[in-house]
Amino acid sequence: MTMTHATRLLAWYDRHRRTLPWRAPPGKRTAPYLVWLSEIMLQQTTVAAVGDYFHRFVKRWPTVEALAAAPLDDVLSAWAGLGYYARARNLHACARAVTEQHGGIFPSGEAELLALPGIGPYTAAAIRAIAFDEPASAVDGNVERVIARLYAIETPLPDAKAEINLRTAALVPQRRAGDYAQAMMDLGATVCTPRNPRCVICPLMAACEGRRRNIAEELPRRAPKADKPTRRGLAFVLSRKDGAVLLRKRPAKGLLGGMDEVPSSDWREGALLIPEALKQAPVPARWKVLQGGVRHTFTHFHLELAVAHAIATTSGLAKLAPGSAWCTIDQMTERALPSVMRKVIAHAAKG
Repeated sequence: MTMTHATRLLAWYDRHRRTLPWRAPPGKRTAPYLVWLSEIMLQQTTVAAVGDYFHRFVKRWPTVEALAAAPLDDVLSAWAGLGYYARARNLHACARAVTEQHGGIFPSGEAELLALPGIGPYTAAAIRAIAFDEPASAVDGNVERVIARLYAIETPLPDAKAEINLRTAALVPQRRAGDYAQAMMDLGATVCTPRNPRCVICPLMAACEGRRRNIAEELPRRAPKADKPTRRGLAFVLSRKDGAVLLRKRPAKGLLGGMDEVPSSDWREGALLIPEALKQAPVPARWKVLQGGVRHTFTHFHLELAVAHAIATTSGLAKLAPGSAWCTIDQMTERALPSVMRKVIAHAAKG
C-alpha cells in the first residue's frame, strides 16, 4: 500500500467519517482527555454501548483533574454495566497519575504514556495519533482485520500480530495521522466488517490481496480457543421487609475488584452441592433456593449461580459481617453493582 492508497483512504474518510461523541469536527483535534476516556471505554465494548456512558462521565467529570478527585466508588458506580471493571480502577488511577505527575496534562511521548496505569501500546498510539497528530500506529481489532485482508496474511492470530503491526506501521502517513488512524477504525467497523464485508465500496478494494484471492471474509484466521471452564456457586439474596438487599464489597484486587456484590458461596468448577454451599450463607436465616438461576460469562470462565432468598430477622442482623451494608431499591442505581449481580437480584425479585 503506497501513500496514494493512504490519500485515497483519507479522501474516503472525509466523505464517510462517523459522527461519534468523542470525535472532533473535521480539521480539529480531540482533547487528549476525551481520546483517552473513549479508548478505555471502547476496549472490549461496542461503540453503541459506550455512547451514554461517555456523555455521563464527561458531564460529571469534565476534566482529568475532576476525575482524579472523585472517590473510586463513584467511578465504579458510574462504570457499572460496562464490564471489565479493572478498566475503571485503572481509569481512576491513571487520572490521578496524570494530575499528580504531569500537572493534569497528558504527555504525548510513547514512553510516558505507557508508564501510566491502564495504557498499553494501542491506547498510547491512539492518543498520540488522534490527540497530538503524531505518526503513531494504532492497531485494534478493526485494523488487524483490514491489514490481514489487505495483505492476505493467513497466519492465525495471535501469531500474526507481529507481521500485522509491522505492515500497519509502514502505512501511517506523516500528515493527518490522527484522521488516518480514525479512518482505519471506521473502515474496519463499517466496510471491512467481520462478516459480509462490503468490498465493492471499499476505497482499498483495488489493492486488497485477500479480495483478489477470494479469501477476504476468512481473514484474519484465529488459533482455536480453549473451552472455557464453568464455575458454580450459590448467591444469597437477603432482603428486609422494605425491599432493601444486603450487599458486601469485593476485595480491591482481582475479578470485579472493589465492586459491590450479593454474598455468595465460593465459585468452583464441578457440581454445586447445595447443602455445602448453604454453610457459607452470610447470616442464619430461612434460606429458600429458587428455581432456575443466573448464567454469566467472564473472559476466562462461565459462571452459573443458583439463587437463595431469605427475609432478614432481628437475630440474623446481629451477625452481619464487616463490609456488609443494606441497599434500598432507590440506591441500587448508585451502587457499583456488576451486571451479574443485578441479574441475581432480578432473579430473586421474580421469586
